[in-house]
Amino acid sequence: MPVIYDEAPFKERVKTNLAKEFQHGAIMSAQDVITGKRDALVEAEPGWHHLRSSAAAIRAHVLDNLDFYVRQFAENAERRGCRVHFARTADEAATIMEQVMRDAGAATCIKAKSLLTEEVGVNEHLEACGMRAIETDCAEVVLQTAGSAPSHIVVPALHFDRASIRDLFRERLGYEGEDDPEEITRFLRSFLRPRFLSERVGVAGCNFAVADSGTCTLVTNEGNGRMVSSFPETLVVFVGIERIVPDLASLDVMTRLLVTSAVGSKLTSSFTLNSGPRLEGEADGPKSVHVVLVDNGRSDILAGPYRDALRCIHCGACMNTCPVYRHITGHAYGSIYPGPIGVVMTPLLEGYERTKKLPNACTLCGACADMCPVRIPLNSLILQHRNNLVDGGYVQGGERIAFEAAGKLLGSRALYGMMAGVGRLGMKAMTGKSGRVGEASNWIPVLKGWTGSRDLDPMKKTFRSQFAERQRSRQDGAGDADASSGVEEGGRR
Repeated sequence: MPVIYDEAPFKERVKTNLAKEFQHGAIMSAQDVITGKRDALVEAEPGWHHLRSSAAAIRAHVLDNLDFYVRQFAENAERRGCRVHFARTADEAATIMEQVMRDAGAATCIKAKSLLTEEVGVNEHLEACGMRAIETDCAEVVLQTAGSAPSHIVVPALHFDRASIRDLFRERLGYEGEDDPEEITRFLRSFLRPRFLSERVGVAGCNFAVADSGTCTLVTNEGNGRMVSSFPETLVVFVGIERIVPDLASLDVMTRLLVTSAVGSKLTSSFTLNSGPRLEGEADGPKSVHVVLVDNGRSDILAGPYRDALRCIHCGACMNTCPVYRHITGHAYGSIYPGPIGVVMTPLLEGYERTKKLPNACTLCGACADMCPVRIPLNSLILQHRNNLVDGGYVQGGERIAFEAAGKLLGSRALYGMMAGVGRLGMKAMTGKSGRVGEASNWIPVLKGWTGSRDLDPMKKTFRSQFAERQRSRQDGAGDADASSGVEEGGRR
């Protein structure tokens, strides 16, 4: 699917997803469990913050020398027998996939979970050409069968429970079992295994490409990724040009951070290193390997103020701690990149015209930056988006006027004092039986989205009036103390 899969207005998406109680519960539970496990491992690892700093330095070094490392990786991959393709755009990347399948005489292919292939629209492009990519990751099978969009980077089918998966598979795939996860998994095995054994083309993503060896790595918690990269005669690996590490020592640092940050584990189930087609005498592996190095706007991002976002390792840690993601859920973002990293990346990939409201999905609390294993200053980058939207004229007229007025008000002591008094009376008038400001404030322009969804205690006194009272009280107290001291001294004389 393209990066943006839902064109409904942002506020409409938020309203729709706020009403989905199961999604809220599932995301809250996932955040609590994953972050809790992650925090426990971090606490037991005294060198964690040093590891984060090392990873950030590695990623920054690669970005500073990206032309060198892309060339080195491509040369070493070709030396090992891979065919390396360079795709400047999403269309070029998807077209390369189409041509590989035509050359292989294949109408279908099997595919491991890959966010990059979703970004460039591989599945949609193949379907338009009369071909089909068959997802093999359990969660991706659920999404593909349901025609649903992902709600998380790492656990994309969070919005399904096992009962809905059972019903979906019964309706679409002929499943006859119950909602027991093991029974559903056995069904998927019987459903997918013939595909693994018969398909000519496999498609995979790449977590990290190792420059000095030409190796592509795949980190998964299922065995399907290894099946996809081992059984078909032709393997196609999609690699974002920024997902390169210099060597295996750097890879070790990145994978330790990735697994812990993504799912709160020390190790993952499957870690695959692919260094080209199988050699003479080897038992398995593809006969031919195509590596598609995808730019799709990354060079432009690299040259601008958002280059730090390209350090991202797609662990999902930022959304595992984000309070906004917790409440509006992944689908409110309308992008395959949800959460804080999505708020940064989606406007860069799709432009402000289609994403002008998305940077508002952030409290700027900084929790995402604190959690990020490669120290991306996500909240600062989101704030920069907001500044750009104002400078570019994307802010609505009423909102601009309101904030310009607020700036003048906050910049004038006299105006601020006057409006504080008026605001106190206004809040008192809007309190209902509860004695708090809530839905009665829904008429207020600009602010109603914030005030109308909260119960606020009305302002009884301004800060300045309370401060003045306290100062007078202290002065009166000091005067009484001085008088008392004088009497005692006079008596002693």
